[in-house]
Amino acid sequence: MKRICVFCGSSPGVRPEYREAAVRMGEEIARQGYSLVYGGGRVGLMGAVADSALASGGEVIGVIPEALALKEIAHGGLTKLHVVDSMHTRKAMMAEMADAFIAMPGGFGTFEEFCEILTWAQLGIHQKPCGLLNTEGYYNSLISMFDHAFGEGFVRKEHRNLVLEATDPTHLLGLLEEWRPDGLEHVEKWIKKGQT
Repeated sequence: MKRICVFCGSSPGVRPEYREAAVRMGEEIARQGYSLVYGGGRVGLMGAVADSALASGGEVIGVIPEALALKEIAHGGLTKLHVVDSMHTRKAMMAEMADAFIAMPGGFGTFEEFCEILTWAQLGIHQKPCGLLNTEGYYNSLISMFDHAFGEGFVRKEHRNLVLEATDPTHLLGLLEEWRPDGLEHVEKWIKKGQT
């Protein structure tokens, strides 16, 4: 595991704890020798995680669509900033560059990015760990929804277990590092070969 992709809000949210967690996450990623891959903005939690990783001596790679470069105020001080043509290209590039994924508090974009990368893990498109930094219980409801989907028969247990979760950045990075895809290659999504 060399590069960690962090999905998070372009807003700071209403609680100071969200920004504090973003700062700690950036510091810890750099301290442990990982590179940060993220959405390329300099505002909100995006800016906080990038700035703290940079200040701690880490490599920070941003990927931002041209249409959002002004809205999200592209970060001008990164190790590398890729300005791309679309959201699809942004997500594909971040997924290709990263070895693990973390969602911190954020809005619809953060939810969508995390759920898409989680779906790709479920389908076997990649075998990379996916984690939620559950600061101040921000993701409690989403975690409950995942549990509900499992309980109702829409998500297999093996796929529900793809979602790692922690409230502390150091703990979450440890979970990502320890994660192994053992046995997942034998788990069919639902449809068995030969079924129509």
